Amino acid sequence: MTTSTEAAVTEWIASQKQPMIDLLRDVVNIDSGSYDKEGIDAVAARFEQHFAEHGIESWREPHDVYGDALHALVAKPGSNEKPVLLMGHRDTVFPKGEAARRPFSIDGSRAFGPGIADMKAGVVINVFVAAALQKFGGAPCPVKVLITADEEIASPSSRPVIEREGRAARAVYNSEPGRPTGNITTSRKGGVFMRFEIVGKAAHSGNNFADGISAIGELAHKIVQIHALTDMAKGITLNVGLVQGGQSVNTTAPHAEGQIDLRYIDPADRATTLAAIEQIIATSTVPGTTAKLHINGEFLPLVQSEASKAMFAVYRAAAGDAGLPTLDGEFAGGCADSGFTASVGTPTLCGLGPVGGNVHTPLEWLDLDSIVPRATTLALAILRTEVA
Repeated sequence: MTTSTEAAVTEWIASQKQPMIDLLRDVVNIDSGSYDKEGIDAVAARFEQHFAEHGIESWREPHDVYGDALHALVAKPGSNEKPVLLMGHRDTVFPKGEAARRPFSIDGSRAFGPGIADMKAGVVINVFVAAALQKFGGAPCPVKVLITADEEIASPSSRPVIEREGRAARAVYNSEPGRPTGNITTSRKGGVFMRFEIVGKAAHSGNNFADGISAIGELAHKIVQIHALTDMAKGITLNVGLVQGGQSVNTTAPHAEGQIDLRYIDPADRATTLAAIEQIIATSTVPGTTAKLHINGEFLPLVQSEASKAMFAVYRAAAGDAGLPTLDGEFAGGCADSGFTASVGTPTLCGLGPVGGNVHTPLEWLDLDSIVPRATTLALAILRTEVA
């Protein structure tokens, strides 16, 4: 790496603001909810077009149910160094038709659209940084890009791919949206997403009330007990965010279910809290009810290691050189795929994408003026990667 390479990369990225916005518009205007394989793979095809235009090798790792994993490689001929991995997901939380209802739009320095910040803009800067490094070289090691398909539902198909690629990498940069403060994310909570089902007994609530066993009544008791496990001081939170059940207003509910969101900081708290939840589910307050617990998916916490602290110091200096104000690393209660790579021992930074906010809502926004400096920072940090 030379100063002239850094200058060339910086100048080129600065010239690419409009092409980055154009690519962002294209992918935001494609529906790609986590269960919409067709839409998610259509987004992948648009990124494949970008890679082909810039002479970057790319390939898919197919999946029958969820979207394919998309890989790309900026090779370093003759190098046997472990690569840097640029990571991001292209699925969103929004239903089919959302892109048509509120397509990509710009108001002043902000852009709007489904998934624009979380995290299609982050993927866009990843692929443009890859293009810059392909064009000018200078990276001390190969650079891989991984664009996954199901992060918003805890990466059921992508987790093995992420962990495999994480183990093979020397460092991981995950371009989830930058914090609204402008900072990046250096640590995150872990999360477990669960569903519990309760079986009771139906009876006419007027004629045969005493014969009924209310699954909804049991659900109410379990919700109160589960929420009581929250320990704000330790960063443990429990939320039963979805419930359903019953047959009719005049029938004792024969069935009910709830969905639980558990968040934690300390990995040890996962086991103890999960054991407490299992005990609540196994113990009936309403006699005659039975219940089962299912784990739908989970994220591991992003815990900052000494190696990731050193990685952050390099990134922070690069941010200053890219014209950003002094930034800090923030803790986030939200989960991300970065926890998987950190948990296999690879230094990981997260929240490196352009700055945005109100994610997962119709008001989701992106600061367009943050695109170039965040892409430049990422490129400079990679160029300054130390190898043995």
